[in-house]
Amino acid sequence: MNETLVTLVGNVATGMDFRESPQGAVVRFRFAVTPRYWDRQEGSWKDGSTSFYTVWARRALAVNLTGSVSSGEPLVVHGRLRVREQEGEGEGKRRFSADIDAVAIGHDLNRGTSAFRRIVRADAPLTVDQKAAVS
Repeated sequence: MNETLVTLVGNVATGMDFRESPQGAVVRFRFAVTPRYWDRQEGSWKDGSTSFYTVWARRALAVNLTGSVSSGEPLVVHGRLRVREQEGEGEGKRRFSADIDAVAIGHDLNRGTSAFRRIVRADAPLTVDQKAAVS
């Protein structure tokens, strides 16, 4: 398995684009990551260049994310990095974009507080074989 797993710390740059698909819920949003560094000459913190990623979340993560996160909020995103190459406008121009297939997302608690509420899912009904085993 040669997957590139990354963890990014940044801010939500756009609203949540929520969609239902035959495979379940899907949400997409843009995520801005700006590194900070200490400038010794100036004696102060400086912002580096901002990188933007498209984050994709699926199924329960997509539903929970849509109800929990708004544009501008600080997040920690963990997932698989996917770099896509596309033909750009004009002859022979190529564009690259970086997508993250999210595995886990949470608020960055270095910059604020958050309240977690567990979602209680209904148990699946027992099959005939499971009912017989319980009796």
